[in-house]
Amino acid sequence: QVQLVESGGGLVQPGGSLRLSCAASGMTFSIYTMGWYRQGPGKQRELVAAITSDGKTNYADSVKGRFTIARDNAKNTVYLQMNSLKPEDTAGYYCNGRFRLCLWGQGTQVTVSS
Repeated sequence: QVQLVESGGGLVQPGGSLRLSCAASGMTFSIYTMGWYRQGPGKQRELVAAITSDGKTNYADSVKGRFTIARDNAKNTVYLQMNSLKPEDTAGYYCNGRFRLCLWGQGTQVTVSS
């Protein structure tokens, strides 16, 4: 059974940090492009960051310099390190895997508030 399971969300103050993890199972993780998307209240889901099978990354302009995506193929896991968090980063964060199929995790909530 193919599965993506996110963890690491929570409540953090502005300026704080969180690290999200997405553990994959039932798939050949290393060949997938992995990404993190987010969807805030009343907003469309948007790409936050992505990393290809050979490690190339791209980021939304709004998170460049603050967020870092990384993958560990030995652990079948993709990470999103989020620093200098802002209230506008508040959203549900979803893990995505793409290689012929498009796979989604169930999401994890990130709330940035004082």
